[in-house]
Parts: sequence; structure tokens; C-alpha cells
Amino acid sequence: MWWWAESAWLAGDVTVPIDPTASSPPPPGPGDGPLHDLRVIDVSTVVAGPGCARYLADFGADVLKVERPGGDTTRAMGWVDPRDDVTLWWKLAGRNKRSIVLDLKDADDLDTFRRLVAGADVLVENFRPGTLERLGLDPVDLIADNERLVVTRVSGFGQDGPYAGRPGFATLAEALSGFAAINGEPDGAPLLPPIALTDEVTALVAAFATMVAVHSGVGQVVDVNLLDSLSQIMGPLMSLWLSRGELQPRLGSGIPYSVPRGTYRCADGSWVAISTSANTVALRVMDLIGLGGDERFRTFAGRIEHRDEVEAEVAAYCAARTLDEVLEAFEGAHAAAAPVYTMADLAEDPHARARGLVVDLDGTPMQGLVARLSGTPGRLRWAGRPLDADGDAIRDEVTPGWRS
Repeated sequence: MWWWAESAWLAGDVTVPIDPTASSPPPPGPGDGPLHDLRVIDVSTVVAGPGCARYLADFGADVLKVERPGGDTTRAMGWVDPRDDVTLWWKLAGRNKRSIVLDLKDADDLDTFRRLVAGADVLVENFRPGTLERLGLDPVDLIADNERLVVTRVSGFGQDGPYAGRPGFATLAEALSGFAAINGEPDGAPLLPPIALTDEVTALVAAFATMVAVHSGVGQVVDVNLLDSLSQIMGPLMSLWLSRGELQPRLGSGIPYSVPRGTYRCADGSWVAISTSANTVALRVMDLIGLGGDERFRTFAGRIEHRDEVEAEVAAYCAARTLDEVLEAFEGAHAAAAPVYTMADLAEDPHARARGLVVDLDGTPMQGLVARLSGTPGRLRWAGRPLDADGDAIRDEVTPGWRS
């Protein structure tokens, strides 16, 4: 979701006022990590654009979070940390970034912004297409002034095409991409994801595309959008339609090409997830649930043809046993099964703990780095900082003597 950037920022909407009596924390130390020599200006808002910049920051980039007066939308979105009333969204989206407030309708602030961009390697923005140009910040001009600059533009539908000017709601991408159409029970309604799926996927796509552009050494525009990004995770479903005229139906937790696959209730009320996407695994599961002697179930095609019968047998097998019994049996058969976790379960899982899936950052637990690099690892340095915490220091860097 990014549409707020134009409607709120340029309208001067204020949601999180700066407290002039609050003491700012000490400025962050110098960055490290494989991207320590990369400066990124993040003028985007909400999740997808800021997520892109966060991934770069996690691996050492000096990310300057440019916020509108009142602050980024995530400062007032969702759950708050009971310790300090700061939203958990902001602590995650703003982590490893320095914060400065600039009103791009103000001539002096706009000049400061231009100076920041002139010395940067990357600009990440997610205004509605055309807004950057109306502000006098046409990427063509910005790149002409800074030949190495990569301008990553995150939008709902891309910088051109019939839908380019539409607001970029993730929900629209989830509907248009075909995702919702295949998500849900066979006799139920199409379902949207209960998380910011499209925004998070787009953040990863944008970070990847940005680094490809930076690696090229050529200043250029990176055009990333919600619809294209989510479409990429749909696998061969477009090929299936255009080459065979087939549409994947809604199957609940099932998939058309592998049976059994889904979630099943156990005797103790717990749920288990089972997959048989390898035929050797499927055959071991057939033996385990008592269908091993039936030739109808020896192949993918046979199991798919008799989907209802196979699924019923798996459901009955699980319903007659506790979760621990099912997991033990599947582990003994070298088959794929796992308990269906909540966040509470995952937080206590020994593997998640050993891998550092959750870390404590400034007293707030959150997910750790997205990937491990053995030679040049990333590092989490701080959670999202107070509004304009680094404004004076950043202005000093680009406009010495501005205080006088």
C-alpha cells in the first residue's frame, strides 16, 4: 500500500506530531556490512517501498528516511509497543534508518532533498506515478545531475499502462493477479491474504531489482509494482491457461498436482500440515495410512484422480491420533509433516531459536535478517527511530552552516 504518500504528505496531514521537549537519542554510529558504502534516500511510505530500503539498511546501507511533517503512516498504524506507545510496524519498517522530516512543498526543504539525492546512490519512492515530476524531481533530471543514481519507483501498477494512475492498494493486486481466485475452499468465496503479502513480496522484488541496477553501474529508473511482483509468485498458472486453457480451482489447502496435501485435525484438536510433492514420499504416506497396496494410488495421476478418497483416508488417520503421534509416525516414514503453528508456537520453537529467526532489537522482538552471508553479514543496529531524530545531523552533512 503506497497511495497515502501523495494524498497525506502533499496535503500536509499530521498524524504523529513532533514533541519539541523530547530528547533525541544519540546519532547512530557509522554503518558496516557489505552495503556500507551505499547511501539510500527512502522517501516512500507504508510497507513496500520502506521494506525495500529496510533490506538494504540491514546489510549496511546508510538509509535516510525522509518523512513528511507528521511522520510516516506506519508510525500510527496497527499495534503499539506497550513500553513506549510506538507502533510495532514503525519499529520494523524504520529499523536501521536515520530519520529526517522534510516538507517537499517547502522551497528550503525541497532544496535540502535535492542535495540529499545529489549525493546518494539510490532513491526509493512510491508516490503515485507523475507526482515526483510535478514536484520538479523528474528522474531524468535527477540522474543527469547524478549519473550513478538509481531511482527505484514502487507503484501499484507501474509507471505506464492504462492502470498506472490508479491508487496502489495491495488488495487490488491480490484480486487482479489471480491470487484471491485460487485462495479459499472450493465452495467458498475467494479469499485475500490476512497479512500484507503483496507489499512484503514487492519489497523483496524492489530490493533485488535495486541491487541489480546498482551492480550495473548505470544510473537508471527501476520500475517495480505490486501487480507484477505478486504475479511472479503464481508459478506457471498463466502458462497453464494460455497453453492448455485450464484454470486452477480453489482447493482449500490442496494443490492440483499433488495429493494428499493440506491441513488435518488431530485427535487432540491440534492441526498438522502434510505434503507429498515427491512421489517417493507420497508412496511412503500411502503405506502409512493403509493405501499402499492399491495400484490406483501409485502415481501422481492416480492420486489426483481419486483425490477425495485419498484425502478422506489421510483425514481419518490424523483424526484417530494425537499430533505427537502423527508427527512421530511421519518422521519415522521420512515423510513431510509439521504442526500448524501460531506466532506463539514459532517464538518457542527450538529450531527458530537456534537460527535466530526472532531477535531483540532495542527491547522489541522482531524477525531477524532475511538471509545469512558468511563473509559479509548484515547487522541489525536499531529499531525505527523517533521522528526527525537525525534531521539536524543530516542537514549538517548536505548544508554546512544552515543553522546560522
